[in-house]
Amino acid sequence: MKTQFVCSSCGANSPKWIGKCPSCESWNTYHEEQRIKNPPSGQTWNIGDKDVVPAKPILISEVQSLQLDRMLTGDSEFDRVTGGGIVPGSILLIGGHPGIGKSTLLLQVAMTWNGKTLYVSGEESSQQIKMRADRIGGIQDRCYLLAETNLERIFLEVQKLQPSLLIIDSIQTVHSSQLESAPGTVTQVRDSTTMLQRLAKESQIPVIVIGHITKDGSIAGPKVLEHIVDAVLQFEGDRHHVYRLLRTVKNRFGSTDELGIYEMNQGGLNAVKNPSKLWLSQSDGIKSGNAVGATLEGQRPILIETQALVSSAVYGTPQRSTTGFDMRRLHMLLAVLEKRCGLFYGQSDVFLNIAGGLKVTDPAIDLAVLCALISSLEDSDVPRTACFAGEVGLSGEIRSVNRLEQRILEAERLGFDKIFVSKYHAKNMDFEPERIQIKHVGSINELYDDVFGA
Repeated sequence: MKTQFVCSSCGANSPKWIGKCPSCESWNTYHEEQRIKNPPSGQTWNIGDKDVVPAKPILISEVQSLQLDRMLTGDSEFDRVTGGGIVPGSILLIGGHPGIGKSTLLLQVAMTWNGKTLYVSGEESSQQIKMRADRIGGIQDRCYLLAETNLERIFLEVQKLQPSLLIIDSIQTVHSSQLESAPGTVTQVRDSTTMLQRLAKESQIPVIVIGHITKDGSIAGPKVLEHIVDAVLQFEGDRHHVYRLLRTVKNRFGSTDELGIYEMNQGGLNAVKNPSKLWLSQSDGIKSGNAVGATLEGQRPILIETQALVSSAVYGTPQRSTTGFDMRRLHMLLAVLEKRCGLFYGQSDVFLNIAGGLKVTDPAIDLAVLCALISSLEDSDVPRTACFAGEVGLSGEIRSVNRLEQRILEAERLGFDKIFVSKYHAKNMDFEPERIQIKHVGSINELYDDVFGA
């Protein structure tokens, strides 16, 4: 058997070892593997009763449109992230750090699924999974467990059981006997995922695959793995905190901006119904440097608190530090405050934190960050019943943001008295809320006068 060298980052091949991959320009990613043998003529992944008809070109106008009903998992947050449920015949890839709760999440999905589910584990025994299932609770008479790593045996059990959902934990432990390489290698991961994709498309059984991640947070294996699957979900969170975030990186059947929020406890992962309360202040006293902003995560409006601390620079060179916010965006806002508002931060250390560990990229949070910076610099309080939603431009103007009505309604639901928005959005607004006052501002100078006084 001849050998070849495969890049673990992009999957490129080379007859000899190369220090730098010419395809993805990564260093020291080539590993030696045995050349793939020719697979047998019979496709082991074809579990359908009818033979596969070769595809032929057809006019797009002659293709019949089908309305596929999504399959609900019973988990409201998981259904939200996937776009309203799982599409039949799709394959999903979930990645996350070790111990974050990927197996717990999918075991909950398997037990709440309305139909037969086959949970295949290559890392744990059936007794270990049963211990976790007893702790989580739920319906267990339709969930089947299989501790197996051989892909052909898994397909054989799928053909016998005919489940409506297949879960693989994890793809790095699964191997095919048709390939000579070891489990977890680039060739095994790529070809095993391709066979699972064919299984899903031919049998219309949705497949959910768990994937390991590297130190930098990306899915382990070649990048072609993410192109094979229909959706890539990222399970994030700190093991020292109870909250977990499920984000969509790729979704062929829905939006990639959705966010699912869970709370980890002794009974497993619980969906968070009201995430805005998680990121609002839990302090009774009013302190300077805090402001509440209205942001959007997908279709969901969320109110979060921005915390700023401005202090005198002790070591001569001012420090700039952010948590959950873009550092370059902070530098831009500080420059706008100095140029347009006459507030100087050149001799001060500036620390900015998004409460709760959330990472925010929505530009509508600029107005809240601006008020938090001014409040900490002048040591004056921002009214706790006021929130902000607006983007700040380089000339100091307050720009309008999208879906402002949803942000206002969320602030009204949580008991805020007023919300500061751009006056340029006032002419496009055709509704008036009942219990919250809308304050229209056009520049940061107007905002300063309204919030902190002349």
